[in-house]
Amino acid sequence: MRRLSPIIVLFLAGCGATARTGTGPTPTDHDLDYPVGPFSLTERSGRTVTDRDLRGSVWVASFIFTRCTGPCPQVSSTVARLQAELKDEPGVKFVTFTVDPSRDDLAALREYAKIRGADAERWLFLTGDEATIHKLMHTQFKQGVERNEQPGAKPGDEFNHSTRLVLVDKNGVIRAMFDGLPNEQFPDQFDANYARLIRRARELARE
Repeated sequence: MRRLSPIIVLFLAGCGATARTGTGPTPTDHDLDYPVGPFSLTERSGRTVTDRDLRGSVWVASFIFTRCTGPCPQVSSTVARLQAELKDEPGVKFVTFTVDPSRDDLAALREYAKIRGADAERWLFLTGDEATIHKLMHTQFKQGVERNEQPGAKPGDEFNHSTRLVLVDKNGVIRAMFDGLPNEQFPDQFDANYARLIRRARELARE
């Protein structure tokens, strides 16, 4: 498989009530081909989950924090929709990483997952050390995340981070990235990209 350049733009979105995804159109013509690499984090159940535990499954990564008042609930709603639409593909999983692990303890993640009807076996919620998770996002997922240092930042707006969904194949290789919610600048793009995500997840699961 041909390796593409690992230079991928880092996408950020504020988590305030007026946040924008700022991602622009999602490429749809060619798959990416970039390994996620190793990681070891803690799932909401308390068990350790590593990249190797996900080998053999196709998975969709997302990035949120539970007290977010901006786009995170919409991103999680998109993942919940994926979980429902891909219920006939048991080989497809969903992995949500918190960008605010100091506040998102296991109890907070369990409550967040419960509200969204997350299947405990198929939709994982991972936490760990903040520096470790942020480095993982930057260097391995090629997604942006940073603390919101703006004066007067309100609770629920502490982080700016990517709202992208990242599609990973059975070998732990990133194959595509998709907007996790509609983009006001490209309102017609979301449905087409969402349909492609469903299609590619099914194709990869059956390879």
